[in-house]
Amino acid sequence: MSVCVLLSKIVEALDIQNDEDSSYLDKITSEVISLSHDDFSAVEDGESLDDYAQWERENIQMAEKILNDCHKNYLPLPSKFDVHEYRIMEKFCFSVQDEEICETLCNAIRGRGAFRRFKDCIYRFEIADDWYKYRSESLKEMAIDWCDANDIAYEDDVKDSGRQET
Repeated sequence: MSVCVLLSKIVEALDIQNDEDSSYLDKITSEVISLSHDDFSAVEDGESLDDYAQWERENIQMAEKILNDCHKNYLPLPSKFDVHEYRIMEKFCFSVQDEEICETLCNAIRGRGAFRRFKDCIYRFEIADDWYKYRSESLKEMAIDWCDANDIAYEDDVKDSGRQET
C-alpha cells in the first residue's frame, strides 16, 4: 500500500529547515520527522541514553532507526541548501512588475545583509503579502517535485498563503 502524505507537512518542514536539523518522511506512517544533528551525533558517538531526558532519548532512538534504515522507510526531505532561500528571493524580485521596485529589490539582495534589506524593502513597498505568497508557492512546488521524484502520493491541502511575518 502506497503512503499518501499531506503536502502541507512537507511544505512546513521545508519552511523551517535550518543548519542544525534534518527532516525525513516516514514512508509507512506519512509522518514528517525533524531531528537535530546532535541526535544523529549521539547515535554515531555511541552515547548512553541514560544521560538524556526522555524526549531526547526518543529523538536519539529515532535517529538510530533512520541511520540504520538505508532510505527504505525514511526519505530525507530537501535540506536548507536545497531550498535555497536566496534564489527564491531573487526570482521574486524579478517577478515584481514595477520596474523601480524590482530594481530596488535586486539591489537590496546583493552583498552582506541581503535578507534584512530585502525584508525591509518588502515592508516599505507594502508587498510583504505578495512575497510570502510567492515563497509559499515556491515551497509548495518544491514539495510537489520532491514527492514526484520519490514516487510519493500526496494530498494538496496547502491553503493559498499570504501570511504576514514580522
